[in-house]
Amino acid sequence: MKKVLSRIGVFLITVAVASVAVFLLLSALPGDAAAIKLGTEASPQALEQMRHELGLDRPMYLRYLSWAGGMIRGDMGISANSGVSIAADVMQGLQVTLLLVVIAMVIALLIAFVFGTLAAVYRERALGTVISVISQIGVSIPAFLAGLILVIVFSVGLGLLPATGWASPDDPVQFLRHVALPALSLGLVQGAILSRYVRSAVLEVTTEDFMRTARAKGLSSSQALRRHGIRNALVPIMNIAGVETASVLIGAVVVERVFEIRGLGSLLVSSVENRDLPEVQAIVMVLVVMVLFVNLVVDLLSAAVDPRFGGER
Repeated sequence: MKKVLSRIGVFLITVAVASVAVFLLLSALPGDAAAIKLGTEASPQALEQMRHELGLDRPMYLRYLSWAGGMIRGDMGISANSGVSIAADVMQGLQVTLLLVVIAMVIALLIAFVFGTLAAVYRERALGTVISVISQIGVSIPAFLAGLILVIVFSVGLGLLPATGWASPDDPVQFLRHVALPALSLGLVQGAILSRYVRSAVLEVTTEDFMRTARAKGLSSSQALRRHGIRNALVPIMNIAGVETASVLIGAVVVERVFEIRGLGSLLVSSVENRDLPEVQAIVMVLVVMVLFVNLVVDLLSAAVDPRFGGER
């Protein structure tokens, strides 16, 4: 329990430090939010009044405390461009992005565990070599390019799946049809990356003393791997999966644009294009918290899966 609380404490401190960094870096960007909101032809008096209304005339530390306090309460402010609540837009986009990322990571992990394990077990045979070559090709293809290839094949060529758009999970059939290509474009690439780590982890485990002991007691190589090897191999794999989940979040920014999905990534790009600083700050902070939270969960799960953890407590 002490180690769990310690990890949670580190997570909270990291979030606090990251919030300061996000606020300061984005506040340092050139441009006047008041001028963006009112237009370049606004009078100096109108600009001064708008800066006061936006709180831009207050000291930096007070502006940060007000912004951070609002983020904690779920009040992300008002969009400088549209004048609507930022929280509403962010929550709507977040639901879409989370669904896309979760499905993509499930696909990636299934691919990685199946083909990574096969590549390790059959490393000296043709099957292992073929899998390794295919994974190397997959690693070199960016997610957006994989998405375009999938669209050409399954949408333009075969006409099986829609090329753009999004559907609510309330309609499962349409949801699966719309999420298939963007999730596959992310999942296939990440699966290729993760499969190489799975292969290395499984190969490392098979050379451990406890695996030789298990085989000496009469277990076959596959039985020893299932009973003893997989759990030990999971620890480094889960750590890498946490890092790759962050990569999927970043990749989703581009993929959402390719498939015209109104998720958090598309919202961020639109906010940057419109120079909507309050919305950009809110979205970046939400993405940072998501990445840190994923790393926290992976850290806790790795500690729970690690056979040595029981002794450390």
